[in-house]
Parts: sequence; structure tokens; C-alpha cells
Amino acid sequence: MRKSLFAVLCAVAAAVTVSAQSAASPKPQGEAGQATQAKPALTQPTPGQPGPNQPAARIEILEQILVKVNGEILTKTDIETRQVAALRQRTQQMSDEDLKKAVAEVTPDLLVDAVDEMLLLQRGKELGYKVTDEQFKRVLENIRKENKLDDDAQFAAALRQEGLSVDGLRKNLEKQMIINQVQQAEVLSKISINEGEAQAYYNAHKNEFTTAASLTLRELLVSVPADPRGVNAAVDEAAKAKAESAMKRAKAGESFAKLVAELSDAPSKANGGLVGPLSIDELDPGIRKLVEPLKQGDVTDVVRTANGWALLQVDTLTPPVLKTFEAARDEIADKVFSGLRRDAFEKYLTKIRAEAIIEWKNDEMRKLYDAKISAPAPRAPGQGS
Repeated sequence: MRKSLFAVLCAVAAAVTVSAQSAASPKPQGEAGQATQAKPALTQPTPGQPGPNQPAARIEILEQILVKVNGEILTKTDIETRQVAALRQRTQQMSDEDLKKAVAEVTPDLLVDAVDEMLLLQRGKELGYKVTDEQFKRVLENIRKENKLDDDAQFAAALRQEGLSVDGLRKNLEKQMIINQVQQAEVLSKISINEGEAQAYYNAHKNEFTTAASLTLRELLVSVPADPRGVNAAVDEAAKAKAESAMKRAKAGESFAKLVAELSDAPSKANGGLVGPLSIDELDPGIRKLVEPLKQGDVTDVVRTANGWALLQVDTLTPPVLKTFEAARDEIADKVFSGLRRDAFEKYLTKIRAEAIIEWKNDEMRKLYDAKISAPAPRAPGQGS
């Protein structure tokens, strides 16, 4: 099935939402900037005001404002739009109770993301960043090429399926591209990695640069036919004796491959019983316990399996391999840079939040926001102890 257009969009612009239209154009507020009910409100005649025979009452669409960020507003509708987008990514069916829990779970992150996005876009505007028609055209061509949407009608249908228009798509992409430019100029360009940091990371995380031991086995299986009445003791004993005889012959020096050709009932008999190569770390725990102490050429004792009696030989054994610091240099740089980038960007966000004028109009949303930005940031794998 063709990859969803939105799957590609998400890779470029998932961090932003379609709420830009709301945030870009302030809605009418209630008295003294207070939040008002997010529904049509028909003003009613009161004593001293026009009656039914006078000009019709004015209809106002009033929007509930959650927060102002340097004078720019974030509305209840904006957050609801983000909530819907987040829940759409959860494919499982949810009960009403599960839905409430899911909304409560995603809302703090959405509030922080929305405010941060507004701050980053405001900073991008200050720096004069914008997306040209030519840049957007190139991105659009890449999206169409990735999704094999050469036909205009197919592209339009794909957009409709995702609830997007070309204008909406452009706004999403413009926002993310501007945010990326701000991040590059204000954060990434100021990060450098010195030799000492790289060497320290390598010394502390050598397991990340080590290829696990691997081995190739040969197996010999003497099968025990399944019997719906249960295990036939005599048949089972005969199979065990046959397998033990093969084990003794192998340990005495006979070719394991020839014994497989003569005695094995396993499908691997056709290629001399070979299985693998296999990573030691990926072996079944029972098999690993059997073969881990062995050297190349050693043979296990006979063991009962679901299909009969089996024995194994370690045909080849490759020990763990640790990359040298030089060989792992690029990989180390990526890992160290990833951690530094995350920490530096979080510090940058903390700084621009502190410098901003953030005026909350909804106390419940403010508490969720404050709790989220005060919580310790999750540590990336491989960072710290």
C-alpha cells in the first residue's frame, strides 16, 4: 500500500499543527480580555436597548483564549485541533473513559509545544526568515515524488484524505522550516564536540560499539513421531539412544556433517545441518546455555526438544569485536552531538520562555503547562548514568 502522504509530512512538519490560522489572526475577546464561551452568542435586547421591531441583534462568534504569548493568542480551538491530531495517531478503538485519559495525557505536551512553536516562529520573524515560493515548490515536488503522486488529481485526493489543502500544507511546512532555521542559527551552529568529549563517551559506552559474538551451528535431530495418545516410551527411548550414539561418534572425531546426512530428521539435513550465522545475544536462552561454554568444533550433549532428541555442534565462532575509537569516530560524534543538541535546545527554550510575556487566561491550562515545563526532561538512551 502506498505510504500515506501525511506520513511523509509528519517527518517534516509533524511538530506543527494546522492551528496557525487561529493563532495568526486574533479573535474578539470578552470584557477586559477575559475568556468567553466558545460558541455563537446572540446578543439579547435588554431594557433601554433596541426591541424586536428595531434593527436585528448582532451575532458574534466568540473564541475562548487560553494564553497570550507576546501578544499572540492561543485559543481553545487551537488546542482541540492539536488534541484531535494527536489522537488520530492512536489507531486502537477507545472507550469514553480511555478517550478522556488519552486527552489528559497528551494535553500538557501539546500546550508546551504550542507555546514553544509560537516563540520560535516569533524569533524566526525577528531574524527575517521566510520560505520562498521556489523553496516550497522543491519541497512539494519531493513529497509528490516520495508518494508517487505525479497526477494532480491524485495529489489533490491525497490532500483531501488528510484534511489538508495546498495552502494548509504550505503553512505547516513554512512553520517547520522556519523553526528549523531558528534552531540551526541559534542552537546547532554553536555546538562543537572536542576530542576529549568524544573519547570520554567512547570509554564509557564501549558496549555500543561492540559487535556481539556470533556463531554457526550444525544440528542433528532424531525425531519422535507425535502420538495423540501421548509419548510412546519405547519409541522415545529408541530415539534418545540413536541420538546418544551419534553424539559419541561425533565426539570421537567423526564428521558431524556426515552424521547429519546419515541420521538427522531436521530440515537442515539438506545443507549438512547448518544453522546461522546467529548472534549469541539473539539465541534462545536454553540453546545459549548449551553452546556458550563450547569452543569451535565442540558438540553438545543430547537434549530433548519438542520434536525429538537433538545435539548441536559449534561449526564457526566469531568473538565479540570492539570498534576502535578511530573506526567509531563518526558514530561517536553523532551520539554525542545528539545529546548536546537536546540539552542546548532545551536551555534555549527555557531562555526564550523566560524572556517572553506569557499571559494565561485559563488557570487550569496554566497549571498543566507549568507542571510540564518544571518536570525533568527525559534522558536520552546512552546519556548519563
